[in-house]
Amino acid sequence: MARRLKKLNKNSDLRPTSSKVKLALFNILYDIYDTRFLDLFAGTGAIGFEALKRGAKEVVFVEKNRKRASDIKKTVSKLFSNFKVYSEDSLRFLKNNEEKFDIIFADPPYNYKDYDKLIELSLKNLENNGIFILEHRFDKDFKGDRKERYGDTVLTFFYK
Repeated sequence: MARRLKKLNKNSDLRPTSSKVKLALFNILYDIYDTRFLDLFAGTGAIGFEALKRGAKEVVFVEKNRKRASDIKKTVSKLFSNFKVYSEDSLRFLKNNEEKFDIIFADPPYNYKDYDKLIELSLKNLENNGIFILEHRFDKDFKGDRKERYGDTVLTFFYK
């Protein structure tokens, strides 16, 4: 059953992950069945929604914007119950979180300033053998374990 996420307003400041990058991401991850998945800077929730469709045990969405967080909750709750939505700053969530995740995906704004802190805290919130994926512009370079470039977008993978 196909389900489309809410259409974006043309004046929106969101920059959702493209379909090409999303497909590539999940092809690389391959099997996420029964994993705990964290979607930071969730925006429309498309990445976490895809994780649920592919069998994640639980998805936690973190989106600072209250309206967007509410929209994620409304959309996802129509098909799934194994999720949580937090309307909170992603760094604050990571600092206060006591749970571990198998996969953490972060897609901060391209002009984001706290990449180093985001990477550090994300790795602390990963289970052993977990994966942190950072989506960013091609002109940023991070010392990850794997990089995949799609036009102006890069996915950098950090393995724990």
